[in-house]
Amino acid sequence: MTDATPNTRRDFLKTSSAAAIGAGLLGSLSRNAFAAGDETIKIGIVGCGGRGTGATSQALSTARDANETAGPVKLVAMGDAFADHLESKYTLLKTKFGDQVQVDDDHKFTGFDAYKKVIASDVDLVILATPPGFRPIHFEAAVAAGKNVFMEKPVAVDAPGIRKVLAAVKAAKEKDLKVGVGLQRHHQWHYMEALKRIHDGAIGDVLATRVYWNSGGVWDPRKTREECSGEMEYQMRNWYYYNWLCGDHINEQHIHNLDVGNWIQQDFPIECMGMGGREVRKDKKYGEIFDHFAVEYSYENGSKMFSQCRHQRGTKSDVNEFAHGTKGGASLDGNTLAELTGENAWSYGGRRAKRNDPYQTEHDDLFNAIRKNQPYNEGEYGAMSTLTAIMGRMAAYTGQVVTRKAALESEVDLMPENFAWDAMPKNLPNENGEYAIPIPGITKTI
Repeated sequence: MTDATPNTRRDFLKTSSAAAIGAGLLGSLSRNAFAAGDETIKIGIVGCGGRGTGATSQALSTARDANETAGPVKLVAMGDAFADHLESKYTLLKTKFGDQVQVDDDHKFTGFDAYKKVIASDVDLVILATPPGFRPIHFEAAVAAGKNVFMEKPVAVDAPGIRKVLAAVKAAKEKDLKVGVGLQRHHQWHYMEALKRIHDGAIGDVLATRVYWNSGGVWDPRKTREECSGEMEYQMRNWYYYNWLCGDHINEQHIHNLDVGNWIQQDFPIECMGMGGREVRKDKKYGEIFDHFAVEYSYENGSKMFSQCRHQRGTKSDVNEFAHGTKGGASLDGNTLAELTGENAWSYGGRRAKRNDPYQTEHDDLFNAIRKNQPYNEGEYGAMSTLTAIMGRMAAYTGQVVTRKAALESEVDLMPENFAWDAMPKNLPNENGEYAIPIPGITKTI
């Protein structure tokens, strides 16, 4: 990710084309990338929700940077399951970015196969920002087609999805494709500086970390059954509340903090145990997910990570991470605070501290790597931190100790057998509209 190469942009085109010929993939590569002196990076988006629109805005904004690696970027294809999502976000992006948005009606794709059509368009990079259950399928297809990728976190909701992503990560490295993952704290200056100091031994050996995302929660279900064509649309419109789409909030949201804990440890947990449940999300409209988790993770070196995430309004909010070492401690948050205590005390924060927008910086870094043809692939730690979250969900749902090996090898596949508006997800409501909720000690599958 950091090793620069002397290749010019034209060299990059020749090298990429030669590699594609060897793999039989020339026809699926974007043939016009930087061709004939054209430095425009053409992007397509799959998933036109709020985060997808934000990621696209940041990708388009890389063209406005003053740094030497900035260059023209255009949005040329959009895809979403729902036409109303796509059209509203097209209007928003067109108003903001003008001629950088060149998506004609023939390149606005809707339905379950919209991702295939975006990927098949003349794009150099695909932004994947649908609900995370679809991420492994879309990422695999983008890599097979020779496209650079930015994909939002988390990157899967179950073990089969994680395995699919890891295989695609390997293939992307072999093709020298660039892959960014939306775990933006890795691009946030105060995190980067603090983690460098921790890894250099400022707080000694790390004995434990504590990570939190305790808040009032997210949006309430947006559509009623009466407003939807059937069960598939109902669950997709209210995707946060169904595990095949979201993976529960320990996966969709708390992954940020779990990822920081793994980053501090420079490793991934080997096992975990935990608890959770539904204390306030008791209405059937909240689908099947929990509203609180508490999980204890163990690493191979004997250290621990203590994790909490909660969606309960009126309770104390905490979105931060702490580390405890043999020489001191560390306190981090997602705004600007980073502080080390002990014999190497240090702080980064306050009004005069240099700040950056990590959402923008992660795209700046990715597009810089594409233009300079530098190795860049965040897929592996994105997948393994997602697995960390999935392990925690498994442990809380079953009430059992879950090892990383067992979690990764699990054959429990949450995804529907077919994707169509008249197809059925696997967890269906009873005659009262209520979904089966995991019960620790009774729920057996992971």
